[in-house]
Amino acid sequence: MYETLKQQFQVTFGREAAFLFSAPGRTELGGNHTDHQLGRVLAGAVSVDTVAAVAPNGERLIRVLSQGYPLCTVSLDELEVRPEEFGTTLSLIRGVAAAIAAEGHRVSGFDACVSSRVLPGSGLSSSAAFEVLIGTIINRLDGCGLDAVRIAQIGQYAENVYFGKPCGLMDQMASSVGGIVTIDFADQAHPVVEPLAFDFAACGHALCIVNSGADHADLTDEYAAIPREMREVCRVFGKEHLREVDEAEFLARLPQVRAAAGDRAALRAMHIFDDNRRVGQQVEALKAGDFARFLELVNESGRSSWLYLQNVVPTGSTRHQELALSLALAARLLKGRGACRVHGGGFAGTIQAFVPLDLLDAFRDGMEAVLGKGSCQVLSIRPQGGVLLEEVKA
Repeated sequence: MYETLKQQFQVTFGREAAFLFSAPGRTELGGNHTDHQLGRVLAGAVSVDTVAAVAPNGERLIRVLSQGYPLCTVSLDELEVRPEEFGTTLSLIRGVAAAIAAEGHRVSGFDACVSSRVLPGSGLSSSAAFEVLIGTIINRLDGCGLDAVRIAQIGQYAENVYFGKPCGLMDQMASSVGGIVTIDFADQAHPVVEPLAFDFAACGHALCIVNSGADHADLTDEYAAIPREMREVCRVFGKEHLREVDEAEFLARLPQVRAAAGDRAALRAMHIFDDNRRVGQQVEALKAGDFARFLELVNESGRSSWLYLQNVVPTGSTRHQELALSLALAARLLKGRGACRVHGGGFAGTIQAFVPLDLLDAFRDGMEAVLGKGSCQVLSIRPQGGVLLEEVKA
């Protein structure tokens, strides 16, 4: 892959690449939609990545050719938000460059050829991997001195403001920091990141991500509805985020919450209260080596996402319920063992399963018989986040 990427760079830009950079995809291990409410999450970088062959170009331009897409060119003299670019790769490049420049750092032009094994719609956050990749490139080429947490925050800013998607910070943080991390977003400007060392394979289980076949396209409104409804709940209490609302007061004033925000919003808030608490329990289980308890909590989180958060089936969808079908099928194939849950934003994309190794072949065959060859990926945790892989040419 790396040699092919270097060759593509030379063909495209007429010179050799100077560097190879990499940023991993991520898997959410706990805390479904808790991050945008200043909650806690458990996440891990995974063994698929987005890679770039890069060289400075001495111009005021960033040029990025991603495999299978047209060349993207961004002028470093035109870094304002462009609504017509919402939802595009251009917007992410422009947003990351703009955020770094706004902090007073020099941002110089470069050319890049990008190849990714974090496929769009895979549920492993291809957008976060790309944002972290661009931030890591600029940070290294221009000596900005940004740490992994700040690069993650810049990626989130680009996705929120320039791309137009109101995501939380978990995806970018997991990709940028690497390994397994638990993150507490109570202080949004200074999230507390704690690495955790744990080997799932040593517990006799494989980490699987299963693509349901449902596309994320046209689902931005579904994702955006969750933080929007949480704002409506929080306004009842004069707060901005659910983490700032006392749960006992929420329950005591539930009639007012229902009147102001509706029943779905109230149920979603219940999920976020519970899943935020569950993350702490998951962390303690892993620290204690209690993998059976961890699996119980994974299953609890999955049930809560389906019943209360309601991010398994898109609103009004009856004929197409791919994610729900995938969860039901996974549960049958696991035969009461392991665990499975909706993965990430939900509504489409992927599920996550912890599969006993003696069931792995049958599980993968059973899922792929229904969802298609290659739909079940077996992954491992990657210790590194966004990183310079190789300095090809001094």
